This record gives sequence, C-alpha cells and structure tokens, in this order.
Amino acid sequence: MSIPQAAIRVLVCEDQALVRAGFVTILSAQPDMEVVGEAADGRAAVRAVEELRPDVVVMDIRMPRLDGIEATRRLAGPEADDPVKILVVTTFNVDEYVYEALRAGASGFMLKDASPPELVNAVRTVARGESLLAPVVTRALIGRFAEHLRPSRALAAPERERLKVLTPREYEVLLLISEGMSNAEIATELVIGHETVKTYVSRVLTKLGLRDRVQAVVLAYRAGVAGNGDRL
Repeated sequence: MSIPQAAIRVLVCEDQALVRAGFVTILSAQPDMEVVGEAADGRAAVRAVEELRPDVVVMDIRMPRLDGIEATRRLAGPEADDPVKILVVTTFNVDEYVYEALRAGASGFMLKDASPPELVNAVRTVARGESLLAPVVTRALIGRFAEHLRPSRALAAPERERLKVLTPREYEVLLLISEGMSNAEIATELVIGHETVKTYVSRVLTKLGLRDRVQAVVLAYRAGVAGNGDRL
C-alpha cells in the first residue's frame, strides 16, 4: 500500500514487544499514517527521533535505560531545540508520573488498554497540534496529587502575575481548560459559539506563550488557580 504524501510519521517507543507490535500494527493499517521507527528504551527513542524526525512519538512512561519522562523532557521540553509532539501512554488511569510527563512537554496521554480507534484518534489529535487530556483524567490528577500540583503562595505568585495579561473572559476560558473541558463543553458552559471558543483559546495560548492546551492546564496548576475558580 502506498503511503500518502501527507501521512503522519509516527515513532513507537515501548519496551514490551507485544504491546509495541500491537501499536505498530494498528497505526500502520491507517491510510494517513506511517510508522517510521520503533524503540524499546528511552535512549533509543531519543536517538530515533533525532534521526527520523517523526511527526508524533507514542511514548511509554516506564522504560529501561531512560524513562519516558526524561526522554520526553529531552525531546519536547523547554530546552529542546526542535520540540517533537509526544503522546504518552500509561498502564494506569492516573499513573504517578503522568503529571511529570505533561510538565516535561508531552502533548497528552492515553491508556494502554484504550481501543484501537482511540489510539488512532489520539495520534491524529496530537499531530494536529491539539492536546489530549480528558476531563476525567484532569479531575483525577487534581484529586490524587492536589498537594503536588498546587504550589505555595510564594511560588504561585509569578505564574499568577503572568495571567494578568488575559481579559476576564480569556481568564474564564483558561479556568475551564484547566478543568479538562473541550471546546464544545466550554461553548455550552459560556453560551457562546464554537468558533468563538477557538478564538479565545488561541488568544490565551498566544498571550501566555504556550504551545497547547496541556501547557495551559499545567500553568493553571502552577499558578494555583486550576479547579478553584479564583479570580485575578
């Protein structure tokens, strides 16, 4: 089967051979995707990304030699010269490392027991530059790691200061993003159009210098405003 010119180039990084083979089989079967490589540990993943420059990396968290968090940080973190889009996979609904993976630069994450269509949709979502963070996951992260996510008032102050560039409506949209709401859910909550929501989300990301919605969620956590409805 010929690969479309605009196919999404995917690198699969997973230490369990059977799981890795399953991901490769599912993704290779899609007409708009091409699996350009595989890696069984974090160091191999970093080398493969540098050599192959995939559009999306499907990254396991728990891998030998170099774990998925550190690999993600090197490939998509603040110090990465040419950040790559990373979709983190985890065995558990709220893996203790998920938050750190998101802070490291991941564009989202999914569960290993997700269905094939969910995996395919996740890769496409991340490839489009959108984030993948389900509301149930956001709530679980806040509930389980609240003390870890919420910094002291002193540490949160600089991040809260950043938020002052937002208008009241943009700030409201940021709070709803931090709750894991989709654009459609935000539109319903604020009784505004879907395109209007997209405009607000774009403005929020641009004003705050953020890459995607996941970074917006992390910033809201670090500023101490996520999930509590604080006002500026």
